[in-house]
Amino acid sequence: MNSDRYKSRSAWCFTFAIIRLCFASASYADAQAWVPQRGQGTVTVSYQRISNTGHRLSDGFLVEGGQSLNMAAYIEGDYGVTDRLSFAAGLPYVFGKYTDPNPPPPPIPYLPRDQCHCWQSGWQDFGLTARYNVISAAGGTFALTPSMSAGVPSHNYEFRGESVLGRHLKEVSLALDAGQRLDAISPNLSVLGRYSYSFVERVLDIPNNRSNATVEGRYMLLRGKLAVRGFGLWQRTHGGLRFGSLPPASLEVPGEIDTPERLFEHDRLLRDNNFRAGGGFSYAFPSMDVFASYIYYVSGTDTHAGGALTLGMSWPFEFRRARR
Repeated sequence: MNSDRYKSRSAWCFTFAIIRLCFASASYADAQAWVPQRGQGTVTVSYQRISNTGHRLSDGFLVEGGQSLNMAAYIEGDYGVTDRLSFAAGLPYVFGKYTDPNPPPPPIPYLPRDQCHCWQSGWQDFGLTARYNVISAAGGTFALTPSMSAGVPSHNYEFRGESVLGRHLKEVSLALDAGQRLDAISPNLSVLGRYSYSFVERVLDIPNNRSNATVEGRYMLLRGKLAVRGFGLWQRTHGGLRFGSLPPASLEVPGEIDTPERLFEHDRLLRDNNFRAGGGFSYAFPSMDVFASYIYYVSGTDTHAGGALTLGMSWPFEFRRARR
């Protein structure tokens, strides 16, 4: 196994695994611009702690209420079938707890699972991603990789409230990843970008598809063993329901959640638009990599406020082909 080459390439890819845990999407399997070589792969285990400190209304105003805490343990495997094609699969185990001593403001019902202020836990959604590298420049200076991923709920879990496991929606996402090493400035500096469009299962015939974009800057130190990063994440929901804003406003609370059916489903149908930013690092040891990141919720509408801390480890492996 060409471990130095593979690890230097794979070490920075974990940022995307970190980022994807911050979103309550059905699929946790994102993609990267560079794919593992044939017969090579990684197993990644990560932990995340998300502190939801409040809710942003439809005009972006922050209401510091309805706080909750979410944690997740996540395992994913990524394997290169060829030098261009790879598959990844993963499944998170999620914990949720309502931490605000006060009930959520109306019209949200005070659900027993939140009222008890106790932990709710369980498996969330299966995720599967296929990536195919279409352009790979010599020396690994540039790569362009489209991908397709799918997410399916692992079981019939509850989706209403602050301490739930997820949204319980099927998704199919199409994405394009690009990575460029900026040798003209420094061979240690790279930029990466990603755009994805997710087709989300409709509920009450309300469209709820989503666009996500990520931009990352990376700098390598200590002969390529340490990678430091800064990144920004943007999300726009194409459809969904607006919760409204405090009076006087053109759309006052409860906004478009104006029927009993919409009230029942609103937790997974909000028009969640947001911008988040953060930083992190990864370090390559001889037999494994470790990584950490923090993401802060900068702004948004009909979304949460707060931040997410992620820690994890990854182990590379290789299936050697028998020589004839």
